[in-house]
Amino acid sequence: MEHAAVPSMNREKKLSEWIEMYADAILKTCYLYLSDLQQAEDAMQDTWIKAWKHMDDLERDHIRSEKAWLLRIAINTCKDYRRTAWFRHIDRKRALEDLPDRFTMTEPVDRSMTWIVMDLPDKYKRVVLLYFYQGLTIRETAEALGMSTTTVHRRLQKAEDLLKNALERSEAHE
Repeated sequence: MEHAAVPSMNREKKLSEWIEMYADAILKTCYLYLSDLQQAEDAMQDTWIKAWKHMDDLERDHIRSEKAWLLRIAINTCKDYRRTAWFRHIDRKRALEDLPDRFTMTEPVDRSMTWIVMDLPDKYKRVVLLYFYQGLTIRETAEALGMSTTTVHRRLQKAEDLLKNALERSEAHE
């Protein structure tokens, strides 16, 4: 594995900067994706390892947003975790009840919104997590997910419709 483009000392400095700036965002994304803090922490560590190994891709591929690039690595890592047998046995409802407050909004109604978001189909959940929870722009979200801005925009609209319907259903049952 050659890392000639970025000298070792600069690589270490860059990785340290990323960890300082983006650790919370990556851990939050991994937790919301996996619904298990231990697995989220493991996925975050794997994200840092992959980022280290592929650091040269960032410059070579002219990637505009480091955060979007790192979140893409994190999401792909979480997708791999979700394919394991372990993930099929997790009680997602229980895990979301144990969600630390710093990973959700503070109001109880907002926590129920987190549950609704987590029940969205993956293709909508991913754009919601990046756009609304991580504050990425549509362009950054598209870059992080490897899709066009038009696709991100359409999925955000569809996700909003699904969330609105889910909220209306939950209010009707109260």
